[in-house]
Order: sequence, then C-alpha cells, then structure tokens
Amino acid sequence: MIRTRIAPAPTGPCHVGIARTALFNYLFTRKHGGTFVMRLEDTDVARSRKEFEQDVYDSLRWLCLDWDEGPDVGGDFGPYRQSERKQIYQAALQKLLEANLAYPCFCTPEELEEERNRRLKLKLPPRYKGKCPTLSRAEQEAAKAQGKPYSIRFRMPDKTIAFEDMIRGKVQFDGAEIGDFVIVKPDGDFIFHLSNVVDDIEMKITHVIRGEDHVSNTPRHLALAEALGATPPTYGHIPLILNPDRSKMSKRKNPTSVSDYRQWGYLPEAMVNFLALIGWSSGTEREVFSLDELVAAFSIEAVGRAGAIFDIEKLNWLNGNYIRALPLEELQKRLRPYLPDADPDYLRRVIPLIQERLKRLDEAPALTEFFFRDELEYDPALLIAKKHTAEESRAALSQVLDRLSTIEEFGIESLENGLRGLVEELGWKTGHLFMAIRVAVTGSTATPPLFETMSVLGKERCLTRIRRAIEKLSAMSGERT
Repeated sequence: MIRTRIAPAPTGPCHVGIARTALFNYLFTRKHGGTFVMRLEDTDVARSRKEFEQDVYDSLRWLCLDWDEGPDVGGDFGPYRQSERKQIYQAALQKLLEANLAYPCFCTPEELEEERNRRLKLKLPPRYKGKCPTLSRAEQEAAKAQGKPYSIRFRMPDKTIAFEDMIRGKVQFDGAEIGDFVIVKPDGDFIFHLSNVVDDIEMKITHVIRGEDHVSNTPRHLALAEALGATPPTYGHIPLILNPDRSKMSKRKNPTSVSDYRQWGYLPEAMVNFLALIGWSSGTEREVFSLDELVAAFSIEAVGRAGAIFDIEKLNWLNGNYIRALPLEELQKRLRPYLPDADPDYLRRVIPLIQERLKRLDEAPALTEFFFRDELEYDPALLIAKKHTAEESRAALSQVLDRLSTIEEFGIESLENGLRGLVEELGWKTGHLFMAIRVAVTGSTATPPLFETMSVLGKERCLTRIRRAIEKLSAMSGERT
C-alpha cells in the first residue's frame, strides 16, 4: 500500500509551493490507490500558529486535496502533530546514543564559527570537524556535570550514500563531506532531520515527494533510517517554482500565499490545473484538466528536473477559461462574495454580459459598477462623438432620447432596430453615435455589448442617464437645458 504525506510547518500562510507539493503527492497517491497523510511539523514553537495551521487546512481543502489521515481527521498512526510526538523522538534518540551513533557536542557557537571560517579559507566544505566525536563517556559526563550546554550530533557514516530518485535518477553523496550534523538543539528541541525520519518510519510512509531544496537532506535521512534499522521511503524531488526571471519564488516578486489567489477570485479548479502544469507535462498539447483527469494522466516520471516558471498570464488564461465554462447559477454563487449587495434576480441578468470578459472573480465589481450606481461619474468630453462638436452630440442624444421613449418593450432586438434606424436618419457613422450612447448610459467607453447592456439597465435608467448626458453637453456648449 502506497503511503505519502504532506508535512507543512504552520509558521506562515500556506505557500503555493506547499500546495503544488501536496498536489503532486495527492495525484501520485490517488493514481495508485494509496493513502495520503497530513502531518504538521510544528516543533518551531516560537513561530507556529493555530491560524496558520487552519490556513493550511482551508487552502488545501479549497483545492479539493483531501487527506485520509491527519491531525483533524485522525488515523491509526497518530498523533499527527510533531509537537505531540516528542516521546517517540526521544526513544529513537536513545537508541542512537546507546549504539554510539550519536553523541553530545559541547562546542560553543564561537568555536563552531571559527572552525567554519577556517575550513572556508582552506576552500574545504564547512562541515563539523570538532573534538567532541572522540570524547569518552567519562569526558562527556564530566562536561555535563559542569553544566556545559550541548547539542546532540549524529555520526554521519564515512561512505558514499546513493539513492534512486523517482524524478532525478541516481543521486549520490560522499558522507565524509557532509560531516556529523545536529539532531537535537541545546534547548532539547529536535531538529527536522530526526523528527522527519522517525515520523516517516513510524507512519509507514512509502514515498516522499518534496521540493528539490531537500535533495541535500536526503543522504542524512537515509543514514538516519539505516542507523534506526528501518527501510527508508522512496524519494522524489520536484523542481522549485521560479519567478519569470528564474529567481526562487518569493513574496518580494510574486504573491506566494494560496489564500491571496483565493481572495482575488481564482477558481480552485484553475489553480489546481495551473499548479499541476508547473513542472509536470502530460506529453500532449492539452492544457486543461479536471482534478480527476489529472489523477488519471499523472506520472511521477513525467515531472521535469528544471525549475518551473510561475506564469501569472497563463494562470489568468486558465482561470478565464474555467469562468467561461461555469453555468450561470454556479458563477452567480461564486460571485456573491464580490457583489454581496446585488439583487439576485438583477445580478442573474448582468452576469452573462461580463462572463466572457472575466479573468478573475474580483474583477466583477469594476466591470459591473455602472449597473448598480445611481449617478455616473465620467469626463463629459467622452460624450462628444468623433468628428462632431458638443452641440452636434447633444442634438444627436436628444434624438436618441426621443427614439428610446417610443420603444415600449426594451429588448435587444427593438433597441437595435430603433437605434440603427436613427443612425441612418441622422447620417452619422454607427460607431460614432453608439459610442456617445455607450458613454451616456454606462460612463465608460469599454463595456459589454451596447443593446444587451441597455436592455438589462432598463428603460427608465437609460432615459435618465441620457438626459443627464445631454445636460453635461449643454453645459459644455454654453446652452441651457
């Protein structure tokens, strides 16, 4: 039975990198009928927050990436918070100490920094080469009795450590170049390396899919698993998400939190589709996939090795594609948080006019503002038709007002027939007159189709706005209304 996990640290909002890693684990697990585990690595007491934990839950569930076991759903291998598993880590640590595979290190920070700088000057890897590995048990106990603070280091084996990465193929490291590393801090807190490995062993995790920034940690984790007498998981390291300039994605250049994209009106379906395409390819020209289709098509071997660009324009394109595919009732439901005060029946008529233009749901208020305002604010100069004066435009809009007043049923066809007929009578160019009308009834030069817009606005609102436009033009031409 395949068992994978996502193990975020709740020290900040859920990053899109965490979401992408969770997605790849989810797709791999569901493809093979396995178990997907949520584990919280919350041992950083100073920075871990309950609100960040909740944000992880909310963000991943918004993306429909449900887990089978976890802190909030239970399971047979809990507890699923590292802060509640210290006794388990302590037992593993004791096993390493008794086998002399770990030892106390009494080196001060100053001594460690001095040794690091010395090795760097010699152009040697900055690995630990202090005196503590050779201390006898008696010397260790004497130092403890003197109250000297100490960390605990793992004895890294002096041998080549190789593994077959699911994505990168064969990878190997020289254990001697890595050196002994800290697994317990002087304050007694367990370092990520030990807790992570122990949890994967105890929770029977079979496959670990994580970011490529963990590649250098893998030899340490393999050595720890061997020292604990356990079979390690199979590892796969996915490429990092990069900014367009190929720098690592960071808050300075791109929003990084899933909740930001959710707030801005990206659909979870589009976000999942987009994240899947960052680093993975179906091997076809196809770019639009549902979550179920991604599960069916996903192959861990098809994940690339190179860093993948976070292309916001592609995300916008995908999101617009998904918005256009939504049924009217569903789109109205999703727009409700962005237009909370809109009358539902009226909004149902407005939505079809903007659906094709939406790339994000949060664009709806700006695109629909003129439908809901009593008074429009715009530059009166926009009312002056091209190649016409303010007076000529005022006279033309007066004719429009008279023509619209005679139309009883304010439907699209009757509006088009009436106004196109007026264009011929006036001898104007269609675009010139229609632009003046558009500005008069919407306050903008860029809106949904004119006749559909006017039909939704309704006769009285259109007539009122055209009268107001005529007043503006009269003021510009020096006439009284």
